[in-house]
Amino acid sequence: MMASVLLCFIGFLSMAQGATPPPPMPPPPPGLPIDGGIIALFLVAFGYGIFKAYKLSRRENPTV
Repeated sequence: MMASVLLCFIGFLSMAQGATPPPPMPPPPPGLPIDGGIIALFLVAFGYGIFKAYKLSRRENPTV
């Protein structure tokens, strides 16, 4: 008797789940742009390279 009651409830519980899946999640927002500030980075690197070259040329005994 108990087994038949449990089988009946299993069928009832499986119907309680619903037939339609939830709606899909919206797409994630776009990330940060890769090229933001690339010109400033290039100018800083170029200036630092000139600074280091000038500093190496002013040394008495450059080690190259």
